[in-house]
Amino acid sequence: MQIFRGLPPPSARRPCALTIGNFDGVHRGHRALLARVVQAARERNLASAVMTFEPHPREFFAPAAAPPRVASIRDKLQALADAGIDHVLIEHFNARFAAITATQFIDEVLVAGCQARWIAVGDDFRFGAKRAGDLALLRAHAAAGGYEVAQLPTVVEDGERVSSSAVRAALATGDLQRAARLLGQPYFISGRVQHGRKLGRALGFPTLNLRFAHKRPALHGVFAVRVHGIGAAPLPGVASVGLRPTVEESGRWLLEVHLFDFARDVYGHLVRVEFLHKLRDEEKYDTLDQLTVAIRGDSERARALIDAPAAK
Repeated sequence: MQIFRGLPPPSARRPCALTIGNFDGVHRGHRALLARVVQAARERNLASAVMTFEPHPREFFAPAAAPPRVASIRDKLQALADAGIDHVLIEHFNARFAAITATQFIDEVLVAGCQARWIAVGDDFRFGAKRAGDLALLRAHAAAGGYEVAQLPTVVEDGERVSSSAVRAALATGDLQRAARLLGQPYFISGRVQHGRKLGRALGFPTLNLRFAHKRPALHGVFAVRVHGIGAAPLPGVASVGLRPTVEESGRWLLEVHLFDFARDVYGHLVRVEFLHKLRDEEKYDTLDQLTVAIRGDSERARALIDAPAAK
């Protein structure tokens, strides 16, 4: 899969079947859309392409009110690659891009810049300055632009629209089973193991530390997890996603994972942390001894949950 920061250079442009969106947490609705794009591309001898945005437009317009991220850019790109997408165009969403009119977006970005010949969007798709463009406008320009427009139906789960917002809501309440149904797979976060303060090691619970590139994640608390990417099989453990209020006040989110019966240094390894059960919310303790007792209890409960038949 080729990744372009912005529109492809003229030498790399190829007629494509295109879809557009944030794709934050590639869920079952996204997967249905991506499968249709790949199919249309094959039928028409086109490249399959996705246009997405960084940062999320809502992070640009209202940073304080922007929703937490379901997935990192790394995990999003991997999901798009797994879906069979050929090209991903990551548009830098800034004031200049936000000011492009809807007709300019069609003529300059979709037609000239992307060479889109087939475009798939949902019925709520909006584009251009002040979100003035919609599906009707896209269809009105189709003949002149030389492209087809496909409107894809909404995917519904238990009477609810499958969306990134629904995934965020499930993660926020710790409903990992519902999040997994919406996503089509267990929720996970990937990243490279980094050096930390070694406090967990001093307490008898060494941890793998993963930092978030975005402002805040979509879930928080203490979880039973499995970690992929270190051994031949996933390794069980307990993880905390939070601000570590007992030991620091930096306001920086961190994912810490304590693996059971594991003592190797794996700094720099790319791992995937799969979330199985939420144990509790993050708490602030008065002493490190109280924190140690809590971690020990979390570890025991996580072991029991992971070893239970339903977790396998």
